[in-house]
Amino acid sequence: MSAEVILITPPFTQLNTPYPATAYLKGFLNTKNITAFQADLGIEVILKVFTKNGLNKIFDNIEQHHTDNADVLSCLVLRNDYVATIEPVIRFLQNNAPTLAHRIAAGGFLPEGPRFQQYDNLDWAFGHMGVTEKAKYMATMYLEDIADIISTFVDPHFGFSRYAERLARSANSFDELYLQLHNPPTFFDTILFEIIHQHILQHNPKILAISAPFPGNVYAGFRCAQFVKQHFPQIKTVLGGGFANTELRAVADVRVFEFFDFITLDDGEAPIEQLVYFVRNKITIEELKRTFTLVNNKVVYINNSKCIDYKQFETGTPDYSDLLLDKYIAAIEVINPMHSLWSNGRWNKLTMAHGCYWGKCTFCDISLNYIQAYEPLTAAVICDRMEQIIAQTGETGFHFVDEAAPPSLMRAVALEIIKRKLVVSWWTNIRFEKSFTRDLCLLLKASGCIGVSGGLEVASDRLLELIQKGVTVEQVARVNKNFTDAGIMVHAYLMYGFPTQTVQETIDSMEMVRQLFENGVLQSGFWHQFAMTTHSPVGLHPEQFHVTIVNNQIGAFANNDLVHNDPTGADHSKFGEGLKISLFNYMEGAGLDKPVHTWFKEKFPATTIPPNYIESILNNNVPLIANENHKILFLGNAPQTSFFTKTKKGVTHQMAALLFSTRTGELEIKLTREQGIWLTAMLQHMKENGEAIFTLTQIKENYTLSGLTDFELFWNNPPVNTLFEVGLLHI
Repeated sequence: MSAEVILITPPFTQLNTPYPATAYLKGFLNTKNITAFQADLGIEVILKVFTKNGLNKIFDNIEQHHTDNADVLSCLVLRNDYVATIEPVIRFLQNNAPTLAHRIAAGGFLPEGPRFQQYDNLDWAFGHMGVTEKAKYMATMYLEDIADIISTFVDPHFGFSRYAERLARSANSFDELYLQLHNPPTFFDTILFEIIHQHILQHNPKILAISAPFPGNVYAGFRCAQFVKQHFPQIKTVLGGGFANTELRAVADVRVFEFFDFITLDDGEAPIEQLVYFVRNKITIEELKRTFTLVNNKVVYINNSKCIDYKQFETGTPDYSDLLLDKYIAAIEVINPMHSLWSNGRWNKLTMAHGCYWGKCTFCDISLNYIQAYEPLTAAVICDRMEQIIAQTGETGFHFVDEAAPPSLMRAVALEIIKRKLVVSWWTNIRFEKSFTRDLCLLLKASGCIGVSGGLEVASDRLLELIQKGVTVEQVARVNKNFTDAGIMVHAYLMYGFPTQTVQETIDSMEMVRQLFENGVLQSGFWHQFAMTTHSPVGLHPEQFHVTIVNNQIGAFANNDLVHNDPTGADHSKFGEGLKISLFNYMEGAGLDKPVHTWFKEKFPATTIPPNYIESILNNNVPLIANENHKILFLGNAPQTSFFTKTKKGVTHQMAALLFSTRTGELEIKLTREQGIWLTAMLQHMKENGEAIFTLTQIKENYTLSGLTDFELFWNNPPVNTLFEVGLLHI
């Protein structure tokens, strides 16, 4: 079937799920009746290589070119073992051979290369019941061993989640990448060419649109465009995606346009539509949208402000058709709960809101459109799209890829999911806002939320203020507890090396993190070193942060990362290994009693944070007192009510016992007969109205009209304020 546009993601991003950019664009093009075909070339290349035939070609290549290398012998000894096991392992990781987990996990089935030497015993990480997870991790190490063989002897650029990343990362000059592109094709290049050639012959496109979200996609993207220019010069090639949006905003090297006719920036809907009309000869080149191209052999940027971007509700539902959804590989790359969630299983990607509602963090690229232009969708539209994607893919798991999902919109989406009785699992990125109360977290859990990730960053109140994060460590601890108590996993993004950060502040931040794990309110985390970018407030105004930029010249190709001097801060390069090792242990509940400064080889000072700092915050939890602005929602089952008489000090009281049954147990409360009758009727009324939301004022008025008194005393004290456990929520 012909398609006017082919949308491709070049190798490599994730093995377990497609990157969503092409699905977003295909969904939009559907609304314009523009035919499009999409392909994730990463998974297609992997599926050609990781077969018996593919591995035999790999080993043949090694024998042909590396016969004089002593290391080759140890590699080739296991050739037959790798070839014999590769296809069963791939089927297992595609969830098509689940019983193979037992053979893999027991050991002795897979050839065990250097990656397996990282752990002497995996039972401590996965326990005795996590057979499938353990097997997936072992199978992933097995694939990584093969990848190491490939990168060592066949193609030095190869990596599962990146390809030739170094050639594109902050490459101010195009020289090195240009030179590499004029070398003979690599082993993987030839496979890539075969696949793209087949797609073009099948669909006969006029435009090949390549989305390169990361530096690790860039080399392969250029190779695809190069192949098309050599063999199908009539096809127009265009580059977009995250790499272009952040790195190529000042591209000026005309050699880039030997490969691409166009480079587009930011939201891709309007630019790709205008390109289609241009190729159809419907508009002039001056009417293109946010597009670089060559005019008279000079790079020009055409903005065309008259062409208005589409609102988010106009962009259509992401369309995952054409992609090999049943062929993706569920790997476990590292023993980290959130990373496992990221890589183990296929998730439908959606967005609640374009951009970031906060937009103030000084380390973030807040000057760019994808963060700066905040535009939320409605809960109804989001759930409409969820239902459409479920019908198309058969998958009910969703990863909302927001910069930071707004709490109010998360609440609305949760309510809409519950209203529609959708059975879904979902997770997203958040800010640790104080509005994530106990009851809101319980509501999110009830709707299917299984995890959140958020930026704790430096875990230091001084630096959090300098970053303008808008949160404190105390607030993060309370919010984490609310999520954890609701049964929602919490992952923290952690940063070290922010300008002016001292050794003591790094040690103290580490102690804060240790205590969060020790108190059970943080389950996963990841430390990364601060990187200054061109489009962040730090990069735009370094003097305000007491740092100086070293490489301040704009190159003709990629421009994003900035090297800087931090005269008042610590030597941040000394911290990486200790932070990584300590966090790995904390996630497994190990080393929590070890002083944080002892994780480092060098001598560092002890922490100044009291050892019970987080515990004291959590123990001083402020009780939830209902106010008139609260809305009341009941998600539970109406109680079974019985009546009895209680005598105390010779006085007889008519009482009611309300028994609430939940999926996990029962809860009984006792009230006066009149209060019990009223509460039973009110909860039954709420259930009959389809989980309707009532204001606290409405409930109070109804209570008073029933002839009852002292509403606040009744509502804000046990036993009524324990009913959040059975679904009576203040939101």
